[in-house]
Amino acid sequence: MNAKTRTVSTPAPRALAPALTRIGAMVLRHVYLMRTSWPRLFELMYWPTVQMILWGFITRFLLTNSSYIAQAAGLLISAVLLWDVLFRGQLGLSLSFLEEVWSRNLGNLSVSPLRPSEFLLSLMVMSLLRTLIGVLPAAGLAIVFFEANLFALGLPLIGFFTILLMFGWAIGMMVCALILRVGQGAESVAWLAIFLLAPVSAIYYPVSVLPDWLQFLAWSLPSAPVFEGMRAILIDGTTRLDLMAHALGLVLVYLSIGAGLFLYAFHVARRRGLLLQIGE
Repeated sequence: MNAKTRTVSTPAPRALAPALTRIGAMVLRHVYLMRTSWPRLFELMYWPTVQMILWGFITRFLLTNSSYIAQAAGLLISAVLLWDVLFRGQLGLSLSFLEEVWSRNLGNLSVSPLRPSEFLLSLMVMSLLRTLIGVLPAAGLAIVFFEANLFALGLPLIGFFTILLMFGWAIGMMVCALILRVGQGAESVAWLAIFLLAPVSAIYYPVSVLPDWLQFLAWSLPSAPVFEGMRAILIDGTTRLDLMAHALGLVLVYLSIGAGLFLYAFHVARRRGLLLQIGE
């Protein structure tokens, strides 16, 4: 009986070492993957830093402007909804592209009659549909629960929506170009890229809150003039056409750059046969 007990109990320690070896091998595999993929390492440091900077600026502004929120009903909710247009516009284009990557369908598309420019336009249409599906119900619920009517912005809302959507497309096309260049390991950038612009887009606070060197960066983005224009309507009741023109001019530049990078990256990937090999 004792001998039988010994034979049953002794394999457990022997099996522990191979198990630890296998676990260590899997951990090492992911460590190597992270070490060779800068987007993965960047993501680990990214979210805490961006959240700290964004809410640091919000706190700094509200401490000196305690009556800010009371100046216009639904100001922060309107800012959130407009920001969601930019976010969903970028993510909608990037995800539609990534779905083709995940299904290994890029190679099939490259040998079909579909032109790269037509493929890009289809991604934009899908981004528009995804954005409308996501934002319109949220805007309706904001009216019901918080009496915050985004549509009170009037006709300028069409301009704000269009500019932010186009800027989202531009960022999305740059992200897709990066994935075509470095592979699927950069797909996390699809979620990271747009939030990198949040602290300098003046979503919840004016551009004047930012340090001088960041104000220059903010005014070089189409998003900051849009949110400044939104606040001008809700707080002062004025429509700043100069801010609208500023944002429109910038977004056309960004859209051209994004489209050029995407089409060039797609052309190079197809010529080198990389469309069938996009992976980790």
